[in-house]
Amino acid sequence: MNGEVKDIGIDVKAPQATCEDKHCPFHGELSVRGQVIDGIVVSVKMDKSAVVEKNYLKYDQKYERYEKRSSRYSVHSPPCLEVKVGDEVRIAECRPISKTVSFVIIEKR
Repeated sequence: MNGEVKDIGIDVKAPQATCEDKHCPFHGELSVRGQVIDGIVVSVKMDKSAVVEKNYLKYDQKYERYEKRSSRYSVHSPPCLEVKVGDEVRIAECRPISKTVSFVIIEKR
C-alpha cells in the first residue's frame, strides 16, 4: 500500500490517482479472477460500493424472438477510480467482500 500500482493480470489501464483502500485491486491486496463484465453504474449511494447494471438479450424459443433483460451487480468501487452514476465500467469477479459484493470495478471506460 505504498502508492505503486500492481498488475492485476487483465489488460486495463491503471488509474492515475492512488488510494489506501485494502480492497483496491491496483493498490490493495484484492486479487481478481473469473468473469469480466461491462455495464453502467446506476447507483453510488453506498460507502465505497456501487450498483452496476448489465443489459442483454435472451432468445425465447417459443415465440422465436429476443427479449430484453438486465442484471444488477453490487460491486466494490475503489476511491481511486472516482465513478459516478451513468459511467460505463468494466467489473471483474473477486472473492466475496460482503454478503452481496463479489465484484470490483477495474476500469472506467
